[in-house]
Amino acid sequence: MHRFRKLSLNFPKPISHAFRHFSAQQTRLDNAGPVASLLTTRAVVRFRGPDTVKFLQGLLTNDVRRFGEPLGEEAASVVPTPNLPAVSTPPVYAAMLTPQGRFLYDFFVYGPARPDQRLDESGSGPGAGPDEVEVYADVDGSVVGELLETLRKYQLRSKVDIESVAEAFSCWQRYGSNLTDKSLSAEEPEACSVGWGGAVDHSGASASSGNGLGWQWHKDPRLDCLGFRGIFPSNSIPPLVEADKETDEKNFLLWRLEKGVAEGSTEIPKGEAMPLEYNLAGLNAISFDKGCYVGQELIARTHHRGVIRKRVLPLKFIDNDGNELEQKVSPGSEVMNAASGKKAGTVTTALGCRGLGLLRLEEAFRGLGSLVIQGQEDVKVQAIRPDWWPSEWFMEPQQQRAAA
Repeated sequence: MHRFRKLSLNFPKPISHAFRHFSAQQTRLDNAGPVASLLTTRAVVRFRGPDTVKFLQGLLTNDVRRFGEPLGEEAASVVPTPNLPAVSTPPVYAAMLTPQGRFLYDFFVYGPARPDQRLDESGSGPGAGPDEVEVYADVDGSVVGELLETLRKYQLRSKVDIESVAEAFSCWQRYGSNLTDKSLSAEEPEACSVGWGGAVDHSGASASSGNGLGWQWHKDPRLDCLGFRGIFPSNSIPPLVEADKETDEKNFLLWRLEKGVAEGSTEIPKGEAMPLEYNLAGLNAISFDKGCYVGQELIARTHHRGVIRKRVLPLKFIDNDGNELEQKVSPGSEVMNAASGKKAGTVTTALGCRGLGLLRLEEAFRGLGSLVIQGQEDVKVQAIRPDWWPSEWFMEPQQQRAAA
């Protein structure tokens, strides 16, 4: 279904060329300035009812109790005005696991601004809205039907309604260069004002027209370097998305690959992936003191043991001369360490000359230039250490245990 008008790209020639070819060498989003992508691979699910937070708290790896807490005294005293943004809860990143602790689905959980913390369309008073708890989740669109079926199996007598609202809402990401916390506060205050009760600005007012829910951009809960994320009504373009700055979702995939961040039930294999090997703890998806949830036992045991031998890493595919190779590697390809003759791991995601791989750390960084694709020995694999990784992830197993 066509929900958005296609926006033309008017980047300078080198940048638009990069976006057409998705080349890691040519695509330098850090030089392109802030850009935004409609995430067509994601969908939105709504949870509503008095047991919403309790239901999600027992299923997800992260603590979501904040969505059911009453507004704090300071927030409750805030009266929204045209120069003061609506109050809404920052999103939480979390996962749902099998009882055996294997990954199933990831969630970005959002709570809309409370009814008494946003203005109506006239801007003259609090808007109307449901009194019951309401939570929205940005999920993998390719498995949304299966996800709903799985959630309803756990629903039992819980008073919570679960439904897809993919037609009404869409997911967006804003990322690229010069995108800091300040860019959504001091430098661009209108970004904090999606919905009634925010700063008056033509782009912000346009995006919030007819909205009334207080949707806004939020810092990506995983990593600062990923930029900002939000869900917005499907009949509008979010603020700060200029006509020449909307770009294909594949560019956000490339941006994530370079940071070593997997997303969704394809990149994080459903029913197979170990969450800690896919770095979900480092991506703020797991609370180790929230209490029980489905699959918690394996996560807690692995975490307290303190040894993770394999992790997902950013990969670059090059030839013998160090030139980047486009479209030469497919997901599922095995990575070998030519120096040791041992299997290092598997490519999980690939786009152009970039990818992600689940690799054994002791093989991934043993001998510069020793990694190759099995059966394609002319394709060398460069494993990259992400800047955001904590130093203890590079320790030897005995050092990891001591640090834990």
